[in-house]
Amino acid sequence: MTLPPKVGSKMQFAFYGRVSTEDQQDPESSRQWQRSRCELLIGPHGGEIVAEYFDIGESRSLPWKRRPQANRLLDALANPERDFDAVIIGEPQRAFYGAQYGDTFPLFVHYGVGLWVPEIGGAIDPASDVHDLIMNLYGGMGKGERTRIRTRVQAAMRSQVKLEGRYQGGRPPFGYQLADAGPHPNPAKATEGKRLRHLEEHPTYAPVVQRIFAEYLSGSGIKAIAKALTDDGIPSPSGADPERNRHRSSSGGVWGQSAIRAILKNPRYTGYQVWSRQQKHEVLLDVNDVAAGHVTKQRWNPDDEWQWSTEPAHEAIISMDDWRAAQDVFASRSRTAKPKRRRKNDYMLKGMVHCSICGRKLVASVSRDTLYYQCRIRQEYPGIDHPKSISVREEHLLPVVDSYLMQLFAQDNLDSTVTSLVSAQATPSVTAEELEARRVIRDSDRAIANLQRALRLAEDDEQTGDMLRLINEEKSARKGAEIRLRRLTTGQGLTEDEIRRVVGLLKEATSILSAASPEDRRRVYEAANLGITYDHDRKAAKLSWALDNGGVGGGT
Repeated sequence: MTLPPKVGSKMQFAFYGRVSTEDQQDPESSRQWQRSRCELLIGPHGGEIVAEYFDIGESRSLPWKRRPQANRLLDALANPERDFDAVIIGEPQRAFYGAQYGDTFPLFVHYGVGLWVPEIGGAIDPASDVHDLIMNLYGGMGKGERTRIRTRVQAAMRSQVKLEGRYQGGRPPFGYQLADAGPHPNPAKATEGKRLRHLEEHPTYAPVVQRIFAEYLSGSGIKAIAKALTDDGIPSPSGADPERNRHRSSSGGVWGQSAIRAILKNPRYTGYQVWSRQQKHEVLLDVNDVAAGHVTKQRWNPDDEWQWSTEPAHEAIISMDDWRAAQDVFASRSRTAKPKRRRKNDYMLKGMVHCSICGRKLVASVSRDTLYYQCRIRQEYPGIDHPKSISVREEHLLPVVDSYLMQLFAQDNLDSTVTSLVSAQATPSVTAEELEARRVIRDSDRAIANLQRALRLAEDDEQTGDMLRLINEEKSARKGAEIRLRRLTTGQGLTEDEIRRVVGLLKEATSILSAASPEDRRRVYEAANLGITYDHDRKAAKLSWALDNGGVGGGT
């Protein structure tokens, strides 16, 4: 049980608080009032705050280990030389979401660090069922508050689109540009000079959209249209607006089939405002570890869930009849396409095979009941300098993979394998992939900070929505880079005994590869973090493997 200190005694605290974009508050003002609440509580006990951990822009739904400052605080708990005796939280419903309190508080108890909250009036007693009930209640309140905010915002935006045709922010579709639409209807925001925006035709690119629809309706395929536009030197969407499409700069301005398809599918070219074509869904980061929380994924909604404006909201580039005719062509071609044959437990190496030329993952496919891995970058970007056809049969790769792993974990080679892994940890090398992952993290941090500053200066709801979407995109890019960096980084401290145990498990698994089912074989490949780089010119495959937080080995 953690008892409050006696009045007059000196006690040192670490302060934790959080504010996110969903709270729509100024981060500095939020930090100040949360910290003031804490100081009012600990003041009579002679306490002082000597350390601060404050997360900005992190959703309350993220577990503590995935919030930068909260994770730093957890690391500090484990440090016996920490400079604080207890932790005080500005507002529990901001700190804990759902069942997070039950996953986090045991760490405070384990390390003997008290946890104070103003709502309790002091320290939480680990033996008190009442305290436990209150804190879990605040976790539920935090979850409910976030849900209410999201529901309210979505309902308001849906109504604005339907009744007013209001532009809700985001990147304007190719062929449009943003224009002023008058003062903001909210008097308070109008007084601040905030204004609405709407879409208007882009004089250069609107005719390109009309050309795409005309050629598609005349019988041209998506691939042929993409090649013709590239050959004519017409900038693709990423080439037309490179600053807002930095994530697509690798295409070099070449028209991709996905860009043509997105244009043909977009109903906003009809002049109507259409919203909620995509929706954010939260999915578990790790199905085997629910406490790791969720990640946000964008998913396409069915057509009947789209919100159309009642009346046209901006200039139409394509008539409604032409747009509907294009959708009919899509539907007819999908019905006449031959269904691909699939076999149960296909693709044992799916996601593990890469092209040595462009580095992209080879796509798994079936032809005449034979599994292939193919590089299809030329199909996506017809004008790119790359061999047209690169493919390799799975049946040719599997014997090489199995032989490599069985040799690697053979009894005679176990000592050398373990020694090489220990050595790799002792002298880690920095790869180009690691440098690139660190660059993405650094650039994303800078971009997020700039976007958060821009968010505080947003002039209207559209700009706010745009900023929030861009912030989420940068966070997703950063999270992906963090995951890659963890996989790439060597020297994470596995002992030789730990490495030997893992290698021993892999040895047992590989010894039965030849008789294992496809599902079990794939599990072995995944457990070994198998990587295959296929060299089309040499007809050779370079194999690599890695421990989750150990060293790597490779061979050809």
